Amino acid sequence: MELKDIQLPDSMKRAMAKQAEAEREKRAKIINAEGEHLAAAALGEASDIMMAHPLALQLRNLQSLVEIGVDKNSTVVFPAPLMTTIAELGAFLAREQAAATPDIRNGVPVPVSVSLTNGAPDTA
Repeated sequence: MELKDIQLPDSMKRAMAKQAEAEREKRAKIINAEGEHLAAAALGEASDIMMAHPLALQLRNLQSLVEIGVDKNSTVVFPAPLMTTIAELGAFLAREQAAATPDIRNGVPVPVSVSLTNGAPDTA
C-alpha cells in the first residue's frame, strides 16, 4: 500500500498549528518562570549580604545614582538620610585606615579615635 499526495483539511491544519503554538507558549512560560526563580534567589542572597553589611546597601544606592547621572547627564539631589550615611561611610573608612596604619610615638602605639565634624571625619 502506498500513500501519495495526502491533503489535510484546513480545520486539521489549524488545529495542529494551534497545538504547536500552545507548546511554544508553554515552553516560553517555563523558561520565564525559571528565570524569575533564579532572579529571586539572587535577590535573596543579595538581601542577606546587605543585611549583614548595612553600608553595602548605601554603596549600592550611590552606585545607582552615579549610573543615573552618567546615563542621563543629570543633577542628583541627595536626601538627608543618605548624606548621613555618606558621613558614616567616611567615618568608617577613616577608622579602617587608622586601624591599618597605627600611630607609633616613642615606640608605643597611640590609640586613635574618630569623630565626625560637619560630615567630615576628624582624628583626635
